[in-house]
Amino acid sequence: MTDTALLKKRVCEEIDKRKDEIIQIGNDIFAHPELGYKEFRTSELVGKVFKKMGLSFQDGLAITGKKARIPGKDHKLNVCIMGELDSVLCPDHPHADPETGAAHSCGHNGQIAAMLGAGFGLVFSGVMSELDGDVTLLAVPAEEYVEIEYRDALRREGKIKFLGGKQEMIAIGAMDDIDISMLTHLSAFDDPTTKARCGGTNNGFIGKNIFFKGKEAHAGGAPEKGVNALKAAMLSLTAIDMQRETFREADTIRIHPIITKGGDLVNIVPADVRVETYVRGKTVPAILEACKKVDRCLRAGALAFGAEVEIRTLPGYLPNINSPDLVEIHRKNLVSLVGEDSVKVSEHHSTGSTDMGDISAIMPSIHPYGGGVVGNAHTKDYEVVDPYVAYVLPAKAMAMTAVDLLANGAAEGLRIKNAYKPLYTKETYLKMWEEAVSGE
Repeated sequence: MTDTALLKKRVCEEIDKRKDEIIQIGNDIFAHPELGYKEFRTSELVGKVFKKMGLSFQDGLAITGKKARIPGKDHKLNVCIMGELDSVLCPDHPHADPETGAAHSCGHNGQIAAMLGAGFGLVFSGVMSELDGDVTLLAVPAEEYVEIEYRDALRREGKIKFLGGKQEMIAIGAMDDIDISMLTHLSAFDDPTTKARCGGTNNGFIGKNIFFKGKEAHAGGAPEKGVNALKAAMLSLTAIDMQRETFREADTIRIHPIITKGGDLVNIVPADVRVETYVRGKTVPAILEACKKVDRCLRAGALAFGAEVEIRTLPGYLPNINSPDLVEIHRKNLVSLVGEDSVKVSEHHSTGSTDMGDISAIMPSIHPYGGGVVGNAHTKDYEVVDPYVAYVLPAKAMAMTAVDLLANGAAEGLRIKNAYKPLYTKETYLKMWEEAVSGE
């Protein structure tokens, strides 16, 4: 039998040799944030590093995605290590792009650094020649579900089918040859001694792009001749707020709309008002039921003012469920790196969402969290304070987990794959989303 401990030692040594380069990659991406489906600079950087590793790769997947495969001595299984290319909008962040307001206040720069760092370890150690499967490195765009109107326009132009990058990867067939997937997010932990966390679940959601249409009139001279679309929208949002007590606590419903356009000029009755929202929940049935209530509220607000409303319901993300077997393998590797007390296993349900949930619905996957950051995600306070823990430690843990899955005939990986009962095939997944949303 292959000595997996020795293979993992070789991998980690190669990662440590390149730790400064890994940290530089993470810092460089942090300094140049880009929003989803616009991550051209970050994608180009990933391509340069793939070339440095001697890897050929597919380019332009889901507009900016890149995919490279590291072959093993056999091809019994394909394990995917992912990283997300995009940032969020956080214009108050001290390192925000002054033109776009984009900022890496969610740590995706660390994901790309860790994904590439894992690749360094697996490629330069030579261990792949002793493993019975392949590892795919996948740079994925657009995890942050923002700029809904912009992405909906891309969808209508036929450039994408889904607003989320991993969903789009599923749709275009980029996940067809993948058996198991993993990705390490970053998180600020309450306990400063914690360096990593595994397990837990996430809400899913459905997205909505809403257009209230009224009638323009002079706001001071003849408001009675207009139809105020802004007030229709405000009444609708108030009605949604009043629904809160109708949601079961167990369903963890979260609805948080924003008005992206409130009118054209202050002295004209608003006739073009636009709203974006998520409808989040713990299960798909709960999300769909909440969507019905939201749509009723939106139509009622429009009706009250004689306005029109167009509700475009869009695929969001499915609830995320980690594979327990993968969680345990990954946990053991983290413990070997930082000790038992620094690794937490959580049964916590997060009301945030990730498109890793869609991956988890079709194959075994894990979405652990790494440390090395402080501040709340998506805020100006988010900052990397320990780049080794944020970038290098996840690279080691994911590469070590890949070794465990692919060593000795890929027995462990095949066991997990064969025991997994997917919620959907690719075909039924796509059909589910088609039926779950109205589209137009």
